[in-house]
Amino acid sequence: MSKGSQNPAIRLGVLGCADIAGRRALPAVSRLPQFTLQAVASREPAKAEALVERFGGCPVTGYDALLERDDLDAVYIPLPAALHAPWVRASLDAGLHVLVEKPAALSAAEAGSLAALARRQGRVLMENFGFVRHTQQAAVRKLLDEGAIGELRGMSAEFAFPPPPADDIRYRPELGGGALFDAGVYPLRAARMLLGNTLEVVGAVLRVDTSHGVDVAGSALLTSPAGITAQLGFGFVHSYRCGYTLWGSEGRISLDRAYSAPDDLAPVLRLDRGGRTTRDRLPPDRQFDRMFRAFAEAIRAGDTDSGAHDLLQQAQLVERVAASARRTPLWVLPRHGYEKART
Repeated sequence: MSKGSQNPAIRLGVLGCADIAGRRALPAVSRLPQFTLQAVASREPAKAEALVERFGGCPVTGYDALLERDDLDAVYIPLPAALHAPWVRASLDAGLHVLVEKPAALSAAEAGSLAALARRQGRVLMENFGFVRHTQQAAVRKLLDEGAIGELRGMSAEFAFPPPPADDIRYRPELGGGALFDAGVYPLRAARMLLGNTLEVVGAVLRVDTSHGVDVAGSALLTSPAGITAQLGFGFVHSYRCGYTLWGSEGRISLDRAYSAPDDLAPVLRLDRGGRTTRDRLPPDRQFDRMFRAFAEAIRAGDTDSGAHDLLQQAQLVERVAASARRTPLWVLPRHGYEKART
């Protein structure tokens, strides 16, 4: 890190110019004194130049060229999913702390290897599930702890949205496409957040678009050791849904926009109990700011274990869902009867 103060700014580089970088991540970085944006790398110079013009730093052509710089402490990686693990490894080997978009790895073995490397290198490795740090999650937890819905019996959680354009990387299996890795990881992470890390996968289904060879929808049933169930749904052949419901012995808690709340959104927390419904409008929060602050705090504290451990647990759960899933072709409902989609 640069010298000159007790807590010098962390010098950050960005590997890739995905939409999420310019739309959410770099605006957060630009607001935080904990970071200085040093460089943005792309294989297409114009993309890096466009982000640098908005947020500062200098453009770099090629990811290797960025990792060869001697003025970086950490990198943020928003590349396609299949490129995460190779460039996380390269970044750790270059002695850099890493914040990577989800999923950090496409297998539990890959995640375990990266977590072990981060510990050996003494570097922080974190996966960007910023939603768990949004203050609306703390509000849900407070209601649970206060017994607002009695004993928790189960949860349902969904994250799904309409089909992306035909050329979207979500349809490309060689880039880690598919609904489980793109959308399913969110309700799975929410289940871990609320029910703990010792979840058993009871069953799962993945609906496959056979023309592209990727799953485009899915569902899973999990259970905790105490028998609390989680019914999860995800995909990108749906109307939009981004929330979860907790069902207790005496009521229910529901939260919409649970995973992708915009910075200016005032979330609505719904509580159903005793035949009455209350809706509390919560203050807006910037979950990307919180994610980057947590990354900075881990670097300052030298915490090379927490993020890596969490990343591995997430990958293990995703892999258990994939391994247990029944795969069936996607069917659509046309004007008259059912027919198989894209066959």
